[in-house]
Amino acid sequence: MGGNSPCASCKLLRRRCAKDCIFAPYFPSDDPHKFAIVHKVFGASNVSKMLQELPVHQRADAVSSLVYEANARVRDPVYGCVGAISYLQNQVSQLQMQLAVAQAEILGIQMQHEPVMPTPQMDPEDKSFLLQNSLPQYLNFGSSSNVIQYDSLKRETIFEDMIS
Repeated sequence: MGGNSPCASCKLLRRRCAKDCIFAPYFPSDDPHKFAIVHKVFGASNVSKMLQELPVHQRADAVSSLVYEANARVRDPVYGCVGAISYLQNQVSQLQMQLAVAQAEILGIQMQHEPVMPTPQMDPEDKSFLLQNSLPQYLNFGSSSNVIQYDSLKRETIFEDMIS
């Protein structure tokens, strides 16, 4: 920052803040905790090296990431932010399972309210029955009622698989 107000890094390290201090733009003096936690986890020298290797336009994002990771490491020294990510992934999986159960319940309720169409009894030897009675409803794509009947049968089969 120059002679007047040293950055948080230079304050913590008790050194004079040079005009070209690499920490000054990213660790202002009014937020000393930000640098303190990054320094504690990564060390000032390592952070300085990382920032010098990056283009100037990427340094602010890098500092933000370092601060986030340092905070995560303080909370969970072993896993850091990976622990938080893992926790969130487990939550997503649990919520997806709850959603699937809720959707199955909705499907079950919907199926209870739909009229069940009786299935005609057929002779296993009579193959013409299939051609005359079953196939035309699946081959006639122009009628939406046939698609609905097929969809209803499909949902019933899926629901039976889910509860068995």
